[in-house]
Amino acid sequence: MKKFLVPIFSIVILTSCGSSKVVTNDQSLPQTASSSTSKNDKAFQSAYQTIKLEDLKKNLYVIAADDMEGRDTGSPGQKRAGEYMVNYYKTLGLSFPKTLNSHYQKVPADYMKKRGGGNLPDSENILAFIEGSEKPEEIVVISAHYDHVGTQNGVVYNGADDDGSGTVAVMEIAKAFQSAKKTGNGPKRSILFLHVTGEEHGLFGSEYYSDHPVFPLANTVVDLNIDMIGRDDPENRGKNYVYVIGSEMLSSELKVINEAANKKTVNLELNYKYDDPKDPERLYYRSDHYNFAKNNIPVAFFFDGIHEDYHKPTDDVEKIDYAILQKRTQLVFATAWEIANRKDRIVVDKK
Repeated sequence: MKKFLVPIFSIVILTSCGSSKVVTNDQSLPQTASSSTSKNDKAFQSAYQTIKLEDLKKNLYVIAADDMEGRDTGSPGQKRAGEYMVNYYKTLGLSFPKTLNSHYQKVPADYMKKRGGGNLPDSENILAFIEGSEKPEEIVVISAHYDHVGTQNGVVYNGADDDGSGTVAVMEIAKAFQSAKKTGNGPKRSILFLHVTGEEHGLFGSEYYSDHPVFPLANTVVDLNIDMIGRDDPENRGKNYVYVIGSEMLSSELKVINEAANKKTVNLELNYKYDDPKDPERLYYRSDHYNFAKNNIPVAFFFDGIHEDYHKPTDDVEKIDYAILQKRTQLVFATAWEIANRKDRIVVDKK
């Protein structure tokens, strides 16, 4: 998460918090009498079960390893992390948008410099894509930033929670959707798995995407943004919860869909403490989702709160609560599944 406020449309840093309750793999949506609905339920359940605690942990131990050198924007360590992610998607058989030549969208140094990025080198957003089977022109975005703050005074800031946790969650959600597609149950709407760079320096990657969208913003249905979901904050220590921000700011339907998905699956406590543009922390404006929201695209931002290891070298993989990381990942997947497969596009009926 980004740590300082920036004027106008830039934002600060976000965080997330964890819970201590253990998640199991048997949560599922109930069956219904309709055969078509029953088929969809079975497809959901099968994909949902592929979101594994062990796989989240395996990927995070790579993404937040010392040899990634804290993944500072454009650094060799960040590029190594990006290569790992791209190879992961290639292994899944998950390609990139047709308008790109690879999984990378370059974010130029000059673009970031003009927005206060100093002397940052060129960097890249990473995009993986599943085309929808019925409404391919409508795009559901699932996002997380994969950069962190690098190395300071020879000490690596690994950023396991910030935002290694969100990064591996997006990777695992992509695997779940791809598994459904391989069985003939791909999403009706297209899904863009968007890993953005430059968040810590000023939300540069998501701003660049919104200025140079691979798909028209008018066709973008929602952004579900994940920034720190592997820990807990002091206020919620030991609780089975997640903060959700922005889910009813632009759409009267998104919060309802997310709450229904939560109730039918992991049943977390959904904490709306920061879900208010007038909140003094102004968290609605402080992560990558806002570059979608400012373009009138509904968003929901999932995070765990600011904990004692936030932006410190002690934000390590050993401190992640993998059980709650799994549950929160499953919740985002369940929400995305409903949005991607429902008959009608969610409404934008608020300002």
